[in-house]
Amino acid sequence: MDYSSFHRFAPIIQNLSSSELKGADSLFEKLLMKREGDLSISYVPFEFINKEARVVIVGITPGKTQMVNAVAEVRRQLDSGCSAEGALQAAKLTGAFSGAMRPNLIALLDKIGMNQHLGLRTCEQLFGTRSLLAQTTSALRNAVFLRNGNYNGTPNMVKTPVLKRELMSGFAVEARLLPEAVFVPLGGTVADALAYLVSEGVIKRHQVLDGLPHPAGANAERIAYFLGRKRRELLSVKTNPDKIDREKALVIAQVSSLGSLVHGGVIQ
Repeated sequence: MDYSSFHRFAPIIQNLSSSELKGADSLFEKLLMKREGDLSISYVPFEFINKEARVVIVGITPGKTQMVNAVAEVRRQLDSGCSAEGALQAAKLTGAFSGAMRPNLIALLDKIGMNQHLGLRTCEQLFGTRSLLAQTTSALRNAVFLRNGNYNGTPNMVKTPVLKRELMSGFAVEARLLPEAVFVPLGGTVADALAYLVSEGVIKRHQVLDGLPHPAGANAERIAYFLGRKRRELLSVKTNPDKIDREKALVIAQVSSLGSLVHGGVIQ
């Protein structure tokens, strides 16, 4: 695994102030990797790749919450004398989809039957005792910001050179190391990015299980309808229930077709 960025930024992380470890503006400048126009990319210690993963959960890019949590965990691990790989593995487990997104993500994965496919009681275990079954990642592995706000898919990452380079140098390399895994893109933006990688031969179409809404709070109504927590007649005009129903049926069928990895109660 390429830990060159980690070795570049680890000394900076070890000297961050307490306010920076909590997300002060200077944190993002100190970990800045590149800036082009209104877009900036800051380092996030998410290089760890779990090559044993059966499922790869793919977000758009780490947001500020995930970046701060991951950096704080790496600092804690380094201060305790942990190795680079150990610190990065801990940061991934702690920071990936952290905050309000994680409960939504777990509920969505359970709803489509991913827990049954993996032989789990709930996909919450992917962030605990069964973390080796999953790789959590993002199409843009480092934190991308648009005018200092979290990047949400605009401009299009495969049509924007700086973002396309980030996609191909980070996630595409990672994906090639996981040829037997299935990929779960979160939201249409990530699904489009994975479709591009399919067209480029990086991953195969049958590996992609698309149809889940992104677990961000901004998608609360779509998530609630997908999970059956909000009735169709109560939806706002911003939510298209027919589209959600189609995508939900498709992804459930895809997961069901995978069968179970469990034989005799043991994950194979």
